[in-house]
Amino acid sequence: MKVRGIKRGQNIELLEELNNIPDGTEIIIDVEFIANKIIESQPVLTESERLARLNKLFWAWKSQPELTEILTEIDLERHTYQGRNIDLLDN
Repeated sequence: MKVRGIKRGQNIELLEELNNIPDGTEIIIDVEFIANKIIESQPVLTESERLARLNKLFWAWKSQPELTEILTEIDLERHTYQGRNIDLLDN
């Protein structure tokens, strides 16, 4: 069986489920790496850098007028659905 994973320090994070191996089972792993797929680790961001990235992401929606229309429709459907549930309980 071959399973892909990512090495992080002394841990290997598996990218696939291993449902057929019970927890606590001792296993042997044959390790090989894919040289052209090595990903540089991302630098740790400060709180202000993380906040700046989040603000950039949130404001990306600002210039999409159809978003308000879509969210209004979702809200209306949600309230209509909840109203039907209340009506069913009253009967």
